[in-house]
Amino acid sequence: MSRRSEIQMTDAEVDAFLAQERTVICATNGPRGWPHLMPLWYVVRPTGPDGASEVWAWTFAKSQKVRNLERDGRASLQVEAAVEYHLLRGVLLECDTALHRDLDTVTGLGLELFTRYAGAGSEGLAGEMQATVRRQAAKRVALQFVERRRASWDHRKLGAGVY
Repeated sequence: MSRRSEIQMTDAEVDAFLAQERTVICATNGPRGWPHLMPLWYVVRPTGPDGASEVWAWTFAKSQKVRNLERDGRASLQVEAAVEYHLLRGVLLECDTALHRDLDTVTGLGLELFTRYAGAGSEGLAGEMQATVRRQAAKRVALQFVERRRASWDHRKLGAGVY
């Protein structure tokens, strides 16, 4: 029997893991054919009544990853946690990416990101912080990652002494 099925996370476990972690590594196809990997802060947004969700991030509009995604909209996202192998957990998402340049969309996402990473509710973002996000949004794009395939692992499910 494959251990893959033993360590796979449920949808609820994946959602909780993504909500807990803070950095996603985004891999795009670089201009010379080499993978281009970069860390991003992200938010997870629900997409509909079925409980599905999507990862969203923002980045500078002139960044290499945006140029790569304009050429080829596919991206792989990986979130991983743990230092010791027997505690390792992670999620790999193969995604199609939509680039959003509308200032209101980018600003809204920026406010979500600042709310998540600053640890305050959106009403807690001071006017100065909101103005900073709006200024930054003019130079950024929102990245909507639409999941096509998923792999997950949680080595803690195997119990002690397996490795």
